[in-house]
Amino acid sequence: MEKHFTDSKVKGVSTGTTILAAIFDGGVVIGSDSRASIGGEYVSSKTINKVIQVHDQIFCCMAGSLADAQAVTKTAKFHLSFHSVQMEGPPLVVAAASVLRELCYKNKEELQAGFITAGWDRKKGPQVYVVSLGGMLISQPVTIGGSGSTYIYGYVDAKYKPNMTREECQQFATNALALAMGRDNVSGGVVHLVVITEKGAEHVVVPGDKLPRFNDE
Repeated sequence: MEKHFTDSKVKGVSTGTTILAAIFDGGVVIGSDSRASIGGEYVSSKTINKVIQVHDQIFCCMAGSLADAQAVTKTAKFHLSFHSVQMEGPPLVVAAASVLRELCYKNKEELQAGFITAGWDRKKGPQVYVVSLGGMLISQPVTIGGSGSTYIYGYVDAKYKPNMTREECQQFATNALALAMGRDNVSGGVVHLVVITEKGAEHVVVPGDKLPRFNDE
């Protein structure tokens, strides 16, 4: 996660973050670390919440330029609020993901942000969608993103399983994020998790000193 920086010495955009979403039996967990960096080197904040609520039971995680991601999520919130009034009911998760995709695709030359969208609706239950930088949309049972994700592909492949319980999935997400934060110097801080089910959404914060440790770092 990066804030815009005008120094000409800093080139490009670092997606310094770790984001994750996974479906379990009856719901979905979406989460991230909390570190924001400038130029992928200077840590500007340790307490950014990258899990953004775009509707009652729909959340998204953002990676890339913080300013771009915030602009897109604010616009998506407006569209989904208007959509829910028109439809006289909450929007579908795929509708929220499609709004993000449309915004990313139409502005792909200017934006430097990607998203994971997760939520629950009465039509399909728990769902996870990936919206890439260029506007591609794909549905997956589990997905990871950001610079820290490169360290945990093997863990996710080995440990994720369909129909996990809520507790199992929450621990899986916490472990995966902790592993990434331990290896990626631009991922860190605390773990933000949101657990979304038919009953609603619950925000869980795991402080840095409560994260599981897998080595003697």
